[in-house]
Amino acid sequence: MYDYGLSTLEQYGLTAESTARTRGGLLCNTEKGLVIVKEFKGTEKKLQKQQELLLQIQSQGGKVDCYIQNQEENLVSRDRDGIPYTMQYWYEGRECDTRSKEDIFKSIRTMAELHQRMHIPTVEYYIEPSLENGYLRHNQELKKIRSFIRKRGASSPFEKIYLATVEDFLRDGEEAYAALRESGYQELRQKAETEGEVCHGEYNQHNVLILKSGTAVTNFEHWGFDTQMADLYRFMRKILEKYNWDVRFGKEMLKAYHEIKPVSKEEWTNLKIRFSYPEKYWKLANYYYTHRKTWISVKNTEKLQNLIRQREAWKRYCASFFF
Repeated sequence: MYDYGLSTLEQYGLTAESTARTRGGLLCNTEKGLVIVKEFKGTEKKLQKQQELLLQIQSQGGKVDCYIQNQEENLVSRDRDGIPYTMQYWYEGRECDTRSKEDIFKSIRTMAELHQRMHIPTVEYYIEPSLENGYLRHNQELKKIRSFIRKRGASSPFEKIYLATVEDFLRDGEEAYAALRESGYQELRQKAETEGEVCHGEYNQHNVLILKSGTAVTNFEHWGFDTQMADLYRFMRKILEKYNWDVRFGKEMLKAYHEIKPVSKEEWTNLKIRFSYPEKYWKLANYYYTHRKTWISVKNTEKLQNLIRQREAWKRYCASFFF
């Protein structure tokens, strides 16, 4: 019977009074309080750097999911079947509710505080890929998918919608790429590397826990060195999509972040360019292209249709962006 890493508790000298399956792991109530056991799929070298980062954040007052060493002082333990697991401290709380603006503002302020604490000596191997190269590649992929559908013929609703809209979104992508190249992005990127600026990498509502007192941030597995505007953009984009790109709400979120961690003019410019790139459109197109074509998800077609409906609101938000 699969034990989800429960058998590794003995390597920590712990026993579980109760357990419960949760997103990505097994929650255990133990002598050390609430912990989470997760199957480990990364590299131990990066895990060690992640632990250093988490301990630094914790020492400065942040609530994060630090790892626990086993009795042999290792961060990774193997169960009876040789499967590697890790154990981390966890929190009694709930995920950020995206229907609650109060939760959203708490998450934004927590991110700003977190970013102030996330600076460690740069390790070249963990520097995030260039956004400039990413935009160039994505634009080329949009063209490739356009050619592919034209050649085989558009038969599904998704393919027909894509061909009818790709020119507009591709133009948006090329304008964003040109703006990025003309901006001070490379200098901003170099500054982030020099100062050891770290991004969470997957800062979203699932990884922010609202506690009785304060908030906790979890799941740093995708951390890397980059301008921290990448975190702010990713979180805000997903939220604003749910709020139909509400201009006023977007400005309130930016203000909440800026009041805690001031944003420079160069960072504002970078953030505006990130918002102006049609990332969601590219993601849906890329998913279509890299998956089975004989059956195209109705859900993805609906997402594409919703994206088209939001285009005007999205463009209005980008036009009103301030810095």
